[in-house]
Amino acid sequence: MPLTIGDTAPDFEAETSQGPIHFYDWLGDSWGVLFSHPKDFTPICTTELGYMAKIKPEFDLRNVKIIGLSVDSTGDHERWAADIAETQGTAPNYPLIADDDFHVAKLYGMLPDDVSGDAKSRTPADNQTVRNVFVIGPDKKIKLVLVYPMTTGRNFDEVLRVIDSLQLTAKYKVATPVNWKQGEDVIIVPAVSDEDAKKQFPSGWKALTPYLRLTKQPSK
Repeated sequence: MPLTIGDTAPDFEAETSQGPIHFYDWLGDSWGVLFSHPKDFTPICTTELGYMAKIKPEFDLRNVKIIGLSVDSTGDHERWAADIAETQGTAPNYPLIADDDFHVAKLYGMLPDDVSGDAKSRTPADNQTVRNVFVIGPDKKIKLVLVYPMTTGRNFDEVLRVIDSLQLTAKYKVATPVNWKQGEDVIIVPAVSDEDAKKQFPSGWKALTPYLRLTKQPSK
């Protein structure tokens, strides 16, 4: 079954472009982004892997580890990395899981359990469901799931925006309104009473309705 928000992210062991990992140990107390690809040497994913390498410092600042996955071998990953560096200007600087036995893709509900055989014999279209983004919290729970079509490049700036929102919610009892960006007002969640809100948000708030209370973004 596909995983959804609130599910525990499956643990696994795998070979990667940076050596073997035990996923939970590798993640530690960090947040994580697992983003997956249907096949090496595919054009849109090539641009995505390069862009993620360029903005990795932004994830580092947020205590977020990033890891890719493709249903191919580490040898193919190494050859693909050279193409990514040549065409995008930056090679992947994070691990890329070699999932040529489909184990992780199945664990995360991206391929059916009955998929088997040689990964090289499968086409990107065969693996088109393996094009997901999972944001995982330090508690190993899934916080966000995005599934993209083959022809649309993913917006990783949006993933950063969502992580900013999730981390605010985790630290303070706030949520973020439509199109929210860093520094803009946030919403005090309805579960917080006005009495408790006075203690947690001493600068006050603007109540548009009893359940829609805007306040300044708390400092991280």
